[in-house]
Amino acid sequence: MTNSPSGLAPQATPPRALRWVLAGSVILMIAGGAMFYTASQTAMKKRAATAGAETLVTIHAHSCEPNALTVAAGKNAFRIVNRSERAVEWEILDGVLVIEERENIAPGLSQVINANLMPGDYTITCGLLSNPRGTLHVTPTAESDALAKARPSMVAFIGPLSEYRVYLSMQGSQLLKAIDALQQAVDAGDLSLAQAAYAPARAAYQRIAPAAQRLSELDNAINARADYYEKREQDPGFNGFHRVEYALFQQHSLDGLAPVVQRLRTDSDSLKQQLLAQSIAPEQLAGIVARNMRSLAEIRSNGEEERYSHTDLNGFAANLEGTRKVIDLLRPLLAKSAGELLGKIDSAMTALDSSIHNLKTDSGYRPYDQVDAAQRKQLADNAKALADVLDGIDPALGLSGL
Repeated sequence: MTNSPSGLAPQATPPRALRWVLAGSVILMIAGGAMFYTASQTAMKKRAATAGAETLVTIHAHSCEPNALTVAAGKNAFRIVNRSERAVEWEILDGVLVIEERENIAPGLSQVINANLMPGDYTITCGLLSNPRGTLHVTPTAESDALAKARPSMVAFIGPLSEYRVYLSMQGSQLLKAIDALQQAVDAGDLSLAQAAYAPARAAYQRIAPAAQRLSELDNAINARADYYEKREQDPGFNGFHRVEYALFQQHSLDGLAPVVQRLRTDSDSLKQQLLAQSIAPEQLAGIVARNMRSLAEIRSNGEEERYSHTDLNGFAANLEGTRKVIDLLRPLLAKSAGELLGKIDSAMTALDSSIHNLKTDSGYRPYDQVDAAQRKQLADNAKALADVLDGIDPALGLSGL
């Protein structure tokens, strides 16, 4: 054996096939890196393009920046950045009616609101209920003018809309009756009876919540959580259901609660009257229940809605009941033009109903603080799936874009 000059044995020369494998590996690594770079650059460009298409709104502790916006009619995306120190909401209002909203935007984070807007002037809320409101001016486009001219005949929707108005009236009466029972328990000084009366009253509200949430002022008076008041539970403006809930289940006290319940009764009576006075357009009927289901999926499934009483499941079941009512009213129209979609909606409602029903006990629904993370996720997933298929109703009925 021949030794090398250094005294070490020479390394064997790799076979030609192995050299080809090594070379191929290097080429693949270079190609993969190039593909990754190209994909990364494409993704960055897409994100930049998306960001450029968004209207940026920053919420500070006591204001929005800017508080006067102008956009073109049609589909718009608003990125809401929360620079305050608490979770906030942002709404687009048409008079007293909520057009779009995003709740529970965490401090330091942002969320996107997508809104399909018709020309006109709107109002925007900016975090705390005490903060000044801003303005949103939507200018017409050729497309928005064409959509207005292409609006389908509304004759087919007269029946469903009229029947939904009757439903709101009946449920509004049930709400007032349930609050009267709550008031009687408070006046009698019976804490246990008042606690028992809370859930039925709350469920009566949740059945009509999709329509009630269009009425910003009344919905805030009846339904706003403590988060949206500057001093939270101690804020003098904190009223409505959650003020009652706080007293009954957190403070375990009826002290000073009688005028709060009376105010709730007065506001709920006004709500009933306004629900009958304010018309709902056909293209809003499916939208309000879809939004309600999405709120359940993205926000309320975490247990923040009924944080003192943990009666969330009662509200979820009532929300689903209200949604089912809307679908049943639209069922004849959907059966004619969108049978496949109707089947998906029914399946999604059944799935959510089952996930709620599975958490029922002999004495009612399980307290929500006894619902584990996996069960909450299932509720959220089923509510989101229902919201997604509900979004298909307007296109199926020729109402998309209106």
